[in-house]
Amino acid sequence: MLLAIDIGNTNIVVGLYDNDPRTEVGPPRLGLRRHWRLDTRVSRTGDEYAVVFSGLFALARHALTDVSAVIVSSVVPPALAPVERFCRDHLGREPMVVGPGIKTGISILYENPREVGADRIVNAVAAHARWPQGAIVVDFGTATTFDVVTPKGEYAGGIIAPGLTVSADALYSRTAKLPRVEIARPRSAIGKNTVASIQSGLVFGYAGLVDSLVKRIRDEIDFAPRIVATGGLAPLVAAETSTIDECDDMLTLDGLRLIYARNI
Repeated sequence: MLLAIDIGNTNIVVGLYDNDPRTEVGPPRLGLRRHWRLDTRVSRTGDEYAVVFSGLFALARHALTDVSAVIVSSVVPPALAPVERFCRDHLGREPMVVGPGIKTGISILYENPREVGADRIVNAVAAHARWPQGAIVVDFGTATTFDVVTPKGEYAGGIIAPGLTVSADALYSRTAKLPRVEIARPRSAIGKNTVASIQSGLVFGYAGLVDSLVKRIRDEIDFAPRIVATGGLAPLVAAETSTIDECDDMLTLDGLRLIYARNI
C-alpha cells in the first residue's frame, strides 16, 4: 500500500492507498482506503509517529507492514526529519520527498521555482490531471492560497492571503476584549453579539475575498478555469461564494499519488 503524507503548518494529512501506484488516471480518490488529519507538532519524534500510526492503522484493520511505499510533501522543514526517520526505522522504507529533482509533469513559471510550497505544486498536479482545461485552486490552510494552473500544465503563479484561523487568532491575541470564536457560519451578516459579528467578518469576509481575487485572476488569463476549493475550511467558505465550482479536501493526497506514479 502507498502511504501519502502532506505536512502543513497546522495539520498533517495522511492517506493510505491500496491501488497500483503506477495508475495515473482514474476517478478522484482512486484507491484511497483511509485518510486521517493530525496536528502538526515539530517536537514529535519518529518513535512517536510510529505509536500514532500504529494506532490509526489498527483501527482501520491494517498494520505498518502493509506499507510498501511512502511519499511526503512538507512546508515545515523541522517536521520533515522525524517523519523520514519514522519511515526508515519503523516502515523500512525510504520516503519519496516532493522537492527539486522530483518529476511532477508540470512546468513552474514562478521567478524562483524553489519558493513555491510543495503543497501548492502537489495541488497543481492533481488539478491539471482532473481539469485539463485549466484551474484555480483555492486552498484554505494556515494561509489561503490561490494557484493558477494553465491548460498547458503550467503552474502560472498565484496569491497568498492570511488564513481564516490566522485572522481569528490575530483578533483574539491583538485586542483586549474580543474573544476567541469558533469559525462557523452566523445566522446573518449583521451580528447581534460579538461572537456573531466576528464570525460574520471571518466567513462572509473571506467569501468576498475569494470572489474578488478569483475575478481578478480571471481578468488576467485567457482560458476558462475550473475553480476548486480544498482544505479543512473549504466547504464552509465555498458555500458562501459565487465563484467556487466544487470542493475536494483530498486534492493534495491525490496529487501525491500522481507524483509517486510519475517517479517510479
